[in-house]
Amino acid sequence: MAKPIEFSREALKALSRMDRATARRIIAKIDQLATAPEELANNIKQLVGGEGLMRLRVGDWRVVYRDGQVLAIIRIASRGSVYE
Repeated sequence: MAKPIEFSREALKALSRMDRATARRIIAKIDQLATAPEELANNIKQLVGGEGLMRLRVGDWRVVYRDGQVLAIIRIASRGSVYE
């Protein structure tokens, strides 16, 4: 059973600004994370000092999220700028 996914305004803005192929790939990984997170285990890490925040690696992009009853996507950015 897939968890409901909730995108922050910042995450939706980032998706709308990137090319379609990259956005589709990221959305597909987020859907996979909501349905079968164990398949992405080697691409997921907990952020240090992030108070429950997790990071999903999708190529050169990073998806910062909080996992609970709802999968809350907080931020999507390139790997160099996501942690600022």
